[in-house]
Amino acid sequence: MKRVRITASATSALPRSLLIAICVIYVLAGLFGRDPWKNEDAAGFGVMWTMAHGQFSDWLLPNIAGKPAFENGPLIFWLGALVIRLLDRWVNAPDAARIVTGLCFYATCTFVWYGTYLLGRRPEVQPFKYAFGGEPEPRDYGRTLADGALLILLACFGLAERGHETTAGVGQLTLVTMAAYGLVRSLDKPRQGAAWFGVAIGGLALASTPLVTLTLWIAGLAAAVLCRALPLRLIAVVSTPIAALIAASWPAAALQWAPGARQWLGEWGDVGVDSFSGPSFESLAYTAKNFALFAWPAWPLAAWSLYTWRGLRRAPHVAIPIALAVPVFVLVLLQAHQGNRLYMLLLPTLSIVAAFGLPTLKRGTVNAIDWFAVLSFTVLAGFVWVVWLAGLTGFPASTTRNLYRLVPGFKPEFSWITLISAILVTGAWVALVAWRVSRSPKVLWRSVVLSGGGTTLMWVLLMTLWLPVVNYGRTYRDVAAQIAAHLPPDYQCIRTARVGDAQLASFAYFGKMRFGTSDDDCDVLLRQDTQDYGAPLSVAPYEWRLLWEGRRAADRDERFRLYVLQERPWRKPSRR
Repeated sequence: MKRVRITASATSALPRSLLIAICVIYVLAGLFGRDPWKNEDAAGFGVMWTMAHGQFSDWLLPNIAGKPAFENGPLIFWLGALVIRLLDRWVNAPDAARIVTGLCFYATCTFVWYGTYLLGRRPEVQPFKYAFGGEPEPRDYGRTLADGALLILLACFGLAERGHETTAGVGQLTLVTMAAYGLVRSLDKPRQGAAWFGVAIGGLALASTPLVTLTLWIAGLAAAVLCRALPLRLIAVVSTPIAALIAASWPAAALQWAPGARQWLGEWGDVGVDSFSGPSFESLAYTAKNFALFAWPAWPLAAWSLYTWRGLRRAPHVAIPIALAVPVFVLVLLQAHQGNRLYMLLLPTLSIVAAFGLPTLKRGTVNAIDWFAVLSFTVLAGFVWVVWLAGLTGFPASTTRNLYRLVPGFKPEFSWITLISAILVTGAWVALVAWRVSRSPKVLWRSVVLSGGGTTLMWVLLMTLWLPVVNYGRTYRDVAAQIAAHLPPDYQCIRTARVGDAQLASFAYFGKMRFGTSDDDCDVLLRQDTQDYGAPLSVAPYEWRLLWEGRRAADRDERFRLYVLQERPWRKPSRR
């Protein structure tokens, strides 16, 4: 490709205070002051809470109130459980666990920024040098591209909710980004970069599954083969022992001190492989329908960047992120069940590639992206305000009816803090749009600042104005209270049937219930049904008696039934 032609004025720095403010507000909004939400958010919290209040074996073999959790390794759960225990006297458990979520997200942002900055300073990506000067300095150019990459990451639609959940996925996002940073760092500091890459792969082995870890390790070595600037031999020699040592530490400890560790680790490996045993029609259809929106606007900008840099696809700024992104996308396509859990791991590398396409965007394309952001986010923000007002005032009546149809029983409450926060973020959006329209700046990051600001606007409005209704619709607090109120005071333990991980975690936390395993002789049974299966089978001289049945007000599919085991009443035989 031809050299990019831009002037130094196009790399005017985005004010540090503005960039930091966007990141801080984006992460803090919706992080605290809410319950664990259905589904994976509550399940991840359940593992952390079980560890924090359990025995040493619970730390080595992740579980939710005794039910094994094979989907991921324990690293992120360890961090969450540790914070829960440290802050137990001052912060409630869900908020304490989400401190780890916020720190992981900030670390991800840091690795994306610095990785892009290092790539943006390299000679092969520098703009055309004019005869009389005027081109940007490498440091300024790299910093502008790094700002763009971070704004693109924050602008991705799917990251807002996923990035605020109490799951291992947020930690995996950080570790994948750390691996990319390590490869980039090895370009100028080979040993340091290889060590970063090894720590990231080792951490990923403790936070995910063996297959995902092996895939990313091979992808890193493939990047070093594709990009000759990377020190392949040094990366392999330095990173592999570090990664292997970290990865082996937890299984070795579990085998030494946790009963049943061999079976648990075998299930963990099998589940990690079975999850990618081959696509189904439903999983492929789900990906085709949802991935484009989840990764917007990173994927179209990344595609444009690949096109414009097609002559330098083995250069580090293209080869490294793409080599890490392609295997993850293959895993996405091989998922046996539909879900967007892995989509998040693609966003950092796509954002880095996308940033290098910003200098080559035409003015018409930039204007189209900006106006799309202005129109879409302004309309959506207006809709959020209208629904909030309808919930409080009852006007417009049709919106109010639709709201209470979705969340029957919800009672809105007015909060000055909520209102002021929403007004401030809306005012900031109006000021940002006015600045972009009136000034028409020529800086590179102008094409994504509105998208990043708009996504932040929407997330903050949802987590202020709509937080009560969203929390009401996605928590199991009320159901847990109802179940706990109907439990016999002297019950031994609760056996479950078809109860999901999120429900089990919520009931254990909110209701302080004692759950048993399949080997325990429990005298209480809790079932989750989507249809009426009839009463459970009884074994003479005992029978199951229904104590309670109900569901969340906002969920019409789930229904819970609580039974207690009792002796059948003795009946005097009748005379004939």
